[in-house]
Amino acid sequence: MPNPTAAMLVIGDEILSGRTRDANMHHLAQELTKVGIDLREVRIVSDDRDAIVSALNALRAAHDTVITSGGIGPTHDDITADCVAEAFDVPIDVREDARALLQAHYDRRGMEFNDARKRMARIPDGATLIENPVSIAPGFSIGNVHVMAGVPSVFQAMVASVIPTLTGGAPILSQTLRVDRGEGDIAGPLAQIAADFPDLSIGSYPFQQNGAYGSNVVVRGTDGARIDHAMARLSELFPA
Repeated sequence: MPNPTAAMLVIGDEILSGRTRDANMHHLAQELTKVGIDLREVRIVSDDRDAIVSALNALRAAHDTVITSGGIGPTHDDITADCVAEAFDVPIDVREDARALLQAHYDRRGMEFNDARKRMARIPDGATLIENPVSIAPGFSIGNVHVMAGVPSVFQAMVASVIPTLTGGAPILSQTLRVDRGEGDIAGPLAQIAADFPDLSIGSYPFQQNGAYGSNVVVRGTDGARIDHAMARLSELFPA
């Protein structure tokens, strides 16, 4: 039985402008791989309501799990929560449990819990909160969508909260063989091995070192014995 699938929706003009480098996709892919969930698609959209709603609806229809990153802060361009509510056609407002968490957090710090900060307590009806031990402001889950902050430390903490609640599959295993030959030299034999092992993912990732070309051939799958078999074939074809 195939593993469950996931998609990620990264939201923010700062990512698309190049001002901020996204680090969350790499972390999410690693964590999902550990529990046997295949990250199949990642989309990056601007802070545009129609673009977010459209992308979210497409991804949640196509995959078992969708995780979003960004756009749940206190400023005017943090519109992710509203877009999620629109996608699910549910109301959104300040929710008491989220408000209480934030009120206590700012009271402890002697800071005003102003209207901007109250925006972070606006949660779509029917959602459950995602714990945020880093900066308190919660994310939330609704349906198969899990809405998280874009700040990497907060995103990672929220991922840690959500991963145990997801239904996983067989963990993805991988092995790598370094081949000191260019891809043009190995493409034919590699295609044959890929055809012989359709249950595995076999990829070639080229590199250049000291003026010479080579490739790292990576074999991925859920059956360790099959991966071993494929690696043995590769080693015969491309001895060190």
